[in-house]
Amino acid sequence: MYPLMHVVLYRPEIPQNAGNIGRTCVAVGARLWLVRPLGFRLDDRYLKRAGMDYWQRLDWEAVDGLDEIRRRLPGRVWWRLTKTATRLVWQAEFQPGDVLLFGSESRGLPETELAAEPARNLKLPMRPEVRSLNLASTVNTVVYEAVRQFGGLPM
Repeated sequence: MYPLMHVVLYRPEIPQNAGNIGRTCVAVGARLWLVRPLGFRLDDRYLKRAGMDYWQRLDWEAVDGLDEIRRRLPGRVWWRLTKTATRLVWQAEFQPGDVLLFGSESRGLPETELAAEPARNLKLPMRPEVRSLNLASTVNTVVYEAVRQFGGLPM
């Protein structure tokens, strides 16, 4: 069975976020890609605790760069999540198999990545008093918006 979508974390730093995101991926049938370097070890107890007993059910892989994922997922639509986007998540038309790319907690995504396809850069609305949202909360919101657009999960 193919993954419903692909969630890519570019250089994630906080194991609890990765664990929670892994749990969300299991819940919807998404594949999780972790792009090195990581801010934690893959055997980190915080990662496992946040993912609880779901981690062994997770379809995931750690890779050395985005180019490796692109080679392995040719022809996929890549959506980039960034607070600097002008387009809201609700304006995207997600399709099964799409790639959702999220940056690290402290640095976000590289400018070269954001400049690649500006029309595919998305953001969640938030008031200017908030610098950013938690990575796991953001991933969860975007993934479930995609699931909503798909009409739910295939069972």
